[in-house]
Amino acid sequence: MTLALVTGASGGIGRAIAEYHAAQGGDLIVTARRLPQLEALKVELEAAHGISVTPVAADLGTAEGVDAVLAACAERDIGILINNAGFGGRGPFLEGEVADDLAMIDLNIEAVVRLCHVMGRAMVARGGGRILNVGSTAGMMPGPLQATYFATKAFVNSFSLALAEELREHRVTVTVLAPGYVETDFADRADMRDIPLTREGQTPASVAKVGYDAMMAGKLHVVNEAKLSFLVNWVIPFLPRRMVLKMVRDMQTRGGGT
Repeated sequence: MTLALVTGASGGIGRAIAEYHAAQGGDLIVTARRLPQLEALKVELEAAHGISVTPVAADLGTAEGVDAVLAACAERDIGILINNAGFGGRGPFLEGEVADDLAMIDLNIEAVVRLCHVMGRAMVARGGGRILNVGSTAGMMPGPLQATYFATKAFVNSFSLALAEELREHRVTVTVLAPGYVETDFADRADMRDIPLTREGQTPASVAKVGYDAMMAGKLHVVNEAKLSFLVNWVIPFLPRRMVLKMVRDMQTRGGGT
């Protein structure tokens, strides 16, 4: 079974993807900032599935963190790259610290680009591979009150689809997983509790399976819920822009929405 690198694997969707890959019999390199959680994941998955897990503690929001992960993978044949690490933050753009937005760009965009570039080259040289970039339905519309986060996910969406076309002739597939709200600690960090957008969410395990299976099938883009997929693909793009902006802002405002 193919060796996979999973970023942001200490919790949420990243951990669920690592668990799902291990259940298929695949070895893993898992990375996140929190080493104790990675080591606990290693013990759990190796005991349950008889596979090998290599934990790498690193902050992918820094150049040094990305370098550390690349160094750990340098002598390994990575057949699957799963870019899951990322974070968001809710609030008016001008009221926040710009350093937080720039850190979000570093992790959500720059780390993805660097890992895709190095791992993509290696996959092409070996004659094949698979990349799954975890985006969001947020990347399919503008996001007042999360302007930078929605924009980073729009980048992931556009970049991944273009890369998929470039790499197709080299037998490397690129898939975007664009989930709606998922029940993880993301909402706590992004100050998204008690807003309409987060009233109902899917489990990390269910989202991980949708994304992983789509990647293995070589699909370009997948939304984890059929109704949500219809909304973001066939309704929102045809609404007036001002209406979409107000709708998204209301969904992220406490006391807003229905």
